[in-house]
Amino acid sequence: MPKIFKPKKVELTELFYDLVFVYAISKLTGLLSHIPENSSFLQQLIIFSIIMIVFINTWMIETVFTNRYSQNSIENIIFFMVDMGIVLFMSNNLDGSVTNWFHPFTLAAALLSGTLVLQYALVHWRTNKMIDKNLTKLFIYILSLRTGLLLVGALLPFKIGLIIALIGVISSWILPGIYTKKMTNRAINFPHLLERLTALIIISFGETIVDIADYFKISEFTPYSILIFLIICSLFMTYITQFDHFIDETKSNETGNRLIYLHYPILFGISLITVSLDFIHENEFSKTSASTILFIGLMLFYLGIFLADFYNKNNIQKKNYVKLYFSFSTLINLILCLSFPSFHAIVIITALVTVSNSVVLSESMIQQTHL
Repeated sequence: MPKIFKPKKVELTELFYDLVFVYAISKLTGLLSHIPENSSFLQQLIIFSIIMIVFINTWMIETVFTNRYSQNSIENIIFFMVDMGIVLFMSNNLDGSVTNWFHPFTLAAALLSGTLVLQYALVHWRTNKMIDKNLTKLFIYILSLRTGLLLVGALLPFKIGLIIALIGVISSWILPGIYTKKMTNRAINFPHLLERLTALIIISFGETIVDIADYFKISEFTPYSILIFLIICSLFMTYITQFDHFIDETKSNETGNRLIYLHYPILFGISLITVSLDFIHENEFSKTSASTILFIGLMLFYLGIFLADFYNKNNIQKKNYVKLYFSFSTLINLILCLSFPSFHAIVIITALVTVSNSVVLSESMIQQTHL
């Protein structure tokens, strides 16, 4: 019989910890909004993606550690506070050219990674369970590799250091997925992980609302302001329909790796959508490029939503017509935005696609629950 976990309470300290990472992601989004003179949007997007992985990967590893081993002790709270301070330093020093902040940022990232190594090392030293010893050893190796490569990268000249640091970041992102089978003997508490990830996404949407708030100033307020807000509301409804209604919260014997990885495109998508909703209103930025970025964000967001089908309840599944509708409506409306590259057209078309996708998904769910 698979073990059924009692939902683990999400502590207030965990939610407090989440806030600093959402702040970091919002500051990171500024890299795309304010492009240095000697950089292109593509260069900034690559830098954004790498740093985004650093922040999210750190949050995910800490969350998994908390899920399995943390008891909200004074020791864990101290680690939370130390990590928050480091993340604040990292996120507030991303201004200007990457060569100006690369070394202090990478050194801070190495220190942040080192605190995770120490947390796993303490559990490894204290536990008598062989399952936990093996699992913590695996994470110690992965995180030590990242810490060491980041530290070396921070001490070397920019061009060489960047490559070494990048190897460290990518390795810690990929290796947990490669060693998923080794984690099956020490399953995560699925309801707790789901609640933490959902809270992170909700707070991220909150940051998006803060970012579009300028559209609601008296001098800027128009019917299009309402449509932009409707776009965000529709995406939020799409997310909670999947993760509050379709998903089976009673899953057991899960490593959580799939659930974690599918949230990367969702978070990337929200960030790109947030930035593009600013770009479509700026005369300096190409409307064609802005709408392309907007729909890439939408596609990433919807990709994460559909990857979550693995966790759906047996009696509630996304029908094929829902998948086809999402695919065609998003693609066709992208073509329309590229054909009519104006602020008003992009807002109207994007509102239509996000609202209609959300309605189709919700209707499908309602029909199945009433069978």
